[in-house]
Amino acid sequence: MTPSRRRLLLAAATTLALTGAGAGAAHADPPPDAPEQIDNGDFSAGVSPWFSYGTGALAVTDGRLCTTVPGGLANPWDAGIGQDGVPLIAGAEYTLGFTVSATPGAAVKAVLQLGSAPYTTYAAVDATATGTAQRVEQTFTVPDDNPGAQLIFQVGGAAETQTVCLDDVSLRGGEPPEPYEPDTGPRVRVNQVGYLPGGPKNATVVTEATEPLPWQLRSAAGTVLASGTTTARGVDAASGQNVHTADFSGYRTPGSGLTLTVDGDTSHPFDISGTLYDRLRADSLQFFYAQRSGIAIDGHLIGDEYTRPAGHLGVAPNQGDTTVPCQPGVCDYSLDVRGGWYDAGDHGKYVVNGGIATYQLLSTFERTRTAVTAAGGVGLADGTLRVPEHDNGVPDILDEARWELEFLLRMQVPAGKPLAGMAHHKIHDRNWTGLPLAPHDDPQPRELHPPSTAATLNLAATAAQCARLYAPYDAAFAARCGTTATTAYAAAKAHPAVYASPSDSTGGGAYDDTNVTDEFYWAAVELYLTTGGQAYLTDLTASPHHSGDVFAPQEFGWQGTAALGRLDLATVPNGLPAAELTRIRASVTGAADAYLAELRRQAYGLPMPGDESSYFWGANSNIINNAVVLVTAFDLTRDATYRDGAVQAMDYLLGRNALNISYVTGWGEHAAENQHSRIFGHQLDPNLPRPPAGSLAGGANAALQDPFAAQLLAGCKPMFCYVDDINSYATNEVAINWNSALAWIASFLADQGDAGAVPATTCAIRYTNYGAWHGGSGFTAQLTVRNTGATTVNGWTMRFAFTGDQRVREAWLAKVTQAGATVTARNESYNARIGPGGTVTFGFNATTTGGANPNPGLVTVNGAACSLT
Repeated sequence: MTPSRRRLLLAAATTLALTGAGAGAAHADPPPDAPEQIDNGDFSAGVSPWFSYGTGALAVTDGRLCTTVPGGLANPWDAGIGQDGVPLIAGAEYTLGFTVSATPGAAVKAVLQLGSAPYTTYAAVDATATGTAQRVEQTFTVPDDNPGAQLIFQVGGAAETQTVCLDDVSLRGGEPPEPYEPDTGPRVRVNQVGYLPGGPKNATVVTEATEPLPWQLRSAAGTVLASGTTTARGVDAASGQNVHTADFSGYRTPGSGLTLTVDGDTSHPFDISGTLYDRLRADSLQFFYAQRSGIAIDGHLIGDEYTRPAGHLGVAPNQGDTTVPCQPGVCDYSLDVRGGWYDAGDHGKYVVNGGIATYQLLSTFERTRTAVTAAGGVGLADGTLRVPEHDNGVPDILDEARWELEFLLRMQVPAGKPLAGMAHHKIHDRNWTGLPLAPHDDPQPRELHPPSTAATLNLAATAAQCARLYAPYDAAFAARCGTTATTAYAAAKAHPAVYASPSDSTGGGAYDDTNVTDEFYWAAVELYLTTGGQAYLTDLTASPHHSGDVFAPQEFGWQGTAALGRLDLATVPNGLPAAELTRIRASVTGAADAYLAELRRQAYGLPMPGDESSYFWGANSNIINNAVVLVTAFDLTRDATYRDGAVQAMDYLLGRNALNISYVTGWGEHAAENQHSRIFGHQLDPNLPRPPAGSLAGGANAALQDPFAAQLLAGCKPMFCYVDDINSYATNEVAINWNSALAWIASFLADQGDAGAVPATTCAIRYTNYGAWHGGSGFTAQLTVRNTGATTVNGWTMRFAFTGDQRVREAWLAKVTQAGATVTARNESYNARIGPGGTVTFGFNATTTGGANPNPGLVTVNGAACSLT
């Protein structure tokens, strides 16, 4: 608000000073320099962080926060405008002031209260609001401490519909906050979970020393197991600390409760084990079940404290996701958009964020078909995860991804409507809601927001993935996905520049994006990989991203998706010419080389630069996404240097950082546990759970885009711009696209065992497709394996995976079975032996309904990968 407008408003306002008997005992006003406890009380920064319930949309009109309140509500508290995270100190004096008007006129009550049951009132101020703005102030003493109280303006209960406006909301008093000093624990920073026996083992030491220091690795009993000297690294730009690094990779013996001692300080304990990450794969994926919308959460699967009824199915007070109208003026229909995952700490569901999250779960599964260390998907098989659909014959990760896919498909504009085939950008509450709030208790109306080209291309890409990956398990669902994908892609091409509004951020995030060339590339790649269609190949090769650099240090995320297409072209079997495929794969290894170089430059060992711009909202997921590129380079080359870089990148997230905190709930000696979430609100309400184990916090964010962090962390060095508090949504929120990255890398880590030396290949495969039968309903193929090792193979089992709905009908010269997409061939009695240099051949006939049918990209013999010739 401009100063001149503020003077005009206050000159026209009537001032009511409520003191004395009508407002309790009189108090002296807090001193002039008393701190302000309300954020954005003049609404100069827009609506945030204010929320409402039972009202129309909040909007800033002529500098005031205004909304419409329906008439006939039974109680004053049936509609409200509020702010969370208001700090109160017991015994301190405060002055609450606000300017209010209501047309035609209504009672308004301002209540400072506990923000969850039993909603204890600390102070209340009554006002009769009229069409003339009036200033209301009251001074009082607060009876209780509460670092995160709630201020609510109760505006319900009037007989007629009201337009209520607030301005200059202020709560002055209390004590200035103590300078925030994070508890960083020991100066020796390690991966608090531990290290793989054959993998890299590095630590960072905060010290004033400038010369190398001795280090000692000790057992849980205190025995010295290894020793050496540190490397001085000088002042680390991201943390502002003078640091050393210690490398104890040479010690490979498994053990638990180990510590590292340097410069008179001892690290948190950690393990060395080849099974460190087995549970993290399941934990990181269980997050998605806990975030599900439209289904009751079964505590027997993930813990009794997480039991809750289904949210947003129209059971009061929910208004439901089964018949959701558009925002006014957007469309003339309603859609059933139940299901899916709540995106983050709010109850919104967003196609662009759901797109990359779903892609990464599907990619985690697809890697089991293309990477030898994925062990054919044993760790992701049916019955391995805690989902209600387990033991249904479908890999559990596909069951979880389908919950979101079904939602994404429902977001498509129906045939016959304007923009038919496109996808609505998002669906969420009309207004922001407060913390905490269980999904089934959300009273806000839900609205569909306009379609966007970005959302439509996310739908096309993930639905195309769905079409090829679900074909062996549910042909009808796969076909539905394929139809949706082609329809969405065509709609996006017909409407290539329909962008989400950056100002559409009331009740949910905007997720705006005005450059969708990357989404066009990604969608064309996925459709090409699934269908083999020439039109999609033409589109993807014409894209500037096909030959451009798609692996910038910070751009692999929901708003930068070209990397997804590049990674899949490099790994998923396809029909690209050999020279083109070589170029694509070289771009991946080239990017991985750059990330390795950056990792070595960083004293905390992460593959991301140390400048402020690299520490942004959700940067923890981008660190992992850079590690995904390293993993892909390893899968392509079998060069352990890339694998070790990806393994080391996880050290930062699990404790080797300036704050000495693991950003993954439940993992590490000192782990985050108060992530920003309406569902997991334990910090505000002890009756609610903390985020489940395996939930990733967004991480250090130098932009400090929430008021809580901005006040607490002003002036922070980038790596220190984080606080484990539920009120800091810009540094400590959970989100599905962050946990999807964690799940991808956790699955890789769980598959690495002790991360020892990569064995050399001892076999070579030639796969020959003799072409389609007449009518295109099937094909005939043959595989020849050559023993390139020095010893005789006596008995062999060969495995590979198709990329779609291909099914082996009959085979010769081997016993062949198929489970899902995976084909297993075992020797006959007469061809079990393959001597050095010798070969064996078998063939088969297979059926298919069409689509791409490339040669498999991974064939193993007795569990070992073979080279392809």
